[in-house]
Amino acid sequence: MAYAVQSRCTVSRNVRGKRGVLGTCFTLRFPPCNGSCVAVAVWVLSCVALIAGSSPIKAASPYRLAYFSADVTIPLGHRCMGVLPTKSTMIADPLYAHGFVLLGPEKPIVLCAVDWCEIRNGSYDQWREGLADAAATSVERVLVTSLHQHDAPVTDRTAALLLEQVGLKGELYDEGFQDRTIAVVAAALRKSLENTKPITHLGIGQAVVENIASNRRVLDPQGRVTYGRGSRSGANPVHRDAAVGQIDPYLKTLSFWNNDQPVLALHAYATHPMSTYGMGRVSSDFVGLARQLRQQDDVGVPQIYVSGCSGDVTAGKFNDGSDEHRQQLIERLYQGMVKAWAATKRTPINDIEFRNEKLGLRFHPGRHLTAKALRTVLMDQTQTVEKRILAAMGLASRLRVESGQAIDLPCIDFGVAQVVLFPGEAFVAYQLLAQKLRPESFVMSIGYGECWPGYIPTDANFDEHFQDNWLWVAPGSEQRITTALGQVLKSK
Repeated sequence: MAYAVQSRCTVSRNVRGKRGVLGTCFTLRFPPCNGSCVAVAVWVLSCVALIAGSSPIKAASPYRLAYFSADVTIPLGHRCMGVLPTKSTMIADPLYAHGFVLLGPEKPIVLCAVDWCEIRNGSYDQWREGLADAAATSVERVLVTSLHQHDAPVTDRTAALLLEQVGLKGELYDEGFQDRTIAVVAAALRKSLENTKPITHLGIGQAVVENIASNRRVLDPQGRVTYGRGSRSGANPVHRDAAVGQIDPYLKTLSFWNNDQPVLALHAYATHPMSTYGMGRVSSDFVGLARQLRQQDDVGVPQIYVSGCSGDVTAGKFNDGSDEHRQQLIERLYQGMVKAWAATKRTPINDIEFRNEKLGLRFHPGRHLTAKALRTVLMDQTQTVEKRILAAMGLASRLRVESGQAIDLPCIDFGVAQVVLFPGEAFVAYQLLAQKLRPESFVMSIGYGECWPGYIPTDANFDEHFQDNWLWVAPGSEQRITTALGQVLKSK
């Protein structure tokens, strides 16, 4: 009696440029039953078992991912960058918070990237506590990072309380707006947990980005070191013609996949994310607009962008603040994302480990940053509001250090790749150091976590007398960060 396979076909479809086999079908031709139906049934079941055993279907992954997003655009009349004198007059493009929740055998891990300039001190606590509650996880497992656009707010609950005491309530930021925003983002996170997706593979890819990043450090015509190359210094021939300097030229893309289906992409690049700012036009700037372009390529795969360690890296060599240069920066960053995606290679996710180190950075010892000096400026009504805000921010950071509250330095370890969140405006040398500590691995460094330190130079930068009114940490920070980094990046 013949029980032959009549036909075999493969069903496939085009999945974002790749053909993927979805399944195999068989048509069996049977003769009429003559009393041997039991034997036929046994034979068919055996065939089914054989087919199932050789199919690519694998056991369910223990890991799932939820994506959330919310609008976090500030209202008109709101201050940007904490101290810019011109408050918001128009919304050039909206600000967003994008994030994901990684679920597995351990407590959830949250990463949230916010289109704000900085989130500091008590405000950083508020954000992390709100998202931790929404995700039912511990605060240390919540990674909140600002992208650091300047046409966006700085929030610092501790500084706001100090300003309120001297009659400047609401001058740094709208506290009620931040509270409502945290609630909206937390609600979006909770909602996302109703629609999680399994993740089986991790994708890693990188590409060189051309003509965006340049280091602040240049030599002036007299051969002296200056850190004056800002985000829009391209009109200055000294800054335009100087060498690029120390940067990380690579945009890194980390992606999550459900077998051959992309679930989410996370991009990181080390540069200050500003092309032009200070005129009251709220914007996510060229990094947010490049992210938007990349999102349009595939609306079904969320795109998240984070800024790397870029305290001393700007677009100043290639940007003069014009709209023309902004468009060029958008396109160059977008192309970096496209190329990193094209270079992506997938590897199975076998285990995900979370590590965290408590980082204690000392406050800057400068005489202008003593508690007495800062309080004097804060209370002096003859000073500009912007200088009093800066004093409140410095005093808030000093109080933070004196309270003994350390900074979390977290790492998500995927085995073949690690994600590390640095505080403040860590200089790019720290990002390069992280890669040296795990040379065999794919290390994605993110800057602008807890932002109270402001700039975090290396010892060499301090030795060259780097100074700025956005500098609140003491020399010696490099060794403390190096030690903590070695712990969170240690290989298994």
